[in-house]
Amino acid sequence: MLQRVQTIFMTIAAIAMILMLFFPIWEKSDQQFEAEKREYAIMDAFQLRYEQHNTVTEEVQLLGTQDTFLLSVGAIAAALVMLFSISRYKNRMTQVKLNALFSLITAATLVGTYLYTSKANGLFEPTVPGTFLIGFYLPIAAMLNNFMANRFIRKDEQLVRSADRIR
Repeated sequence: MLQRVQTIFMTIAAIAMILMLFFPIWEKSDQQFEAEKREYAIMDAFQLRYEQHNTVTEEVQLLGTQDTFLLSVGAIAAALVMLFSISRYKNRMTQVKLNALFSLITAATLVGTYLYTSKANGLFEPTVPGTFLIGFYLPIAAMLNNFMANRFIRKDEQLVRSADRIR
């Protein structure tokens, strides 16, 4: 039955991973407030961009990019696994296994995000850390929703097994 509460949690988890593709994950800027030129780095699921902003002429010069497409591959793979898990509603143990795979892929995506940001943190002013944005927290929200979905799947399985014992 698709109208179970765990389906809602799994849908939210899949949506969170898809939204990770559209939101920025991390940013860093130098702390020179009155400087004529400021350096800026921003990362999303597809690339890490290094830019220089001229505050007088308001020009933006691209200094370089680094591909981070593995993060987008992880987010898409996790979302597809979760959507496939939703379609397996008749076999709850398969859902639990697919949700465990979702957790592994999401954790790998989070580790990859952290590795990219730690590598990019030393670009300029290494003493000033960058800030994580909403794109970093969406996989965490997806994992929490996955945890809740697994909890309700296991509860349904216990209910079915107890009903089988009565017969």
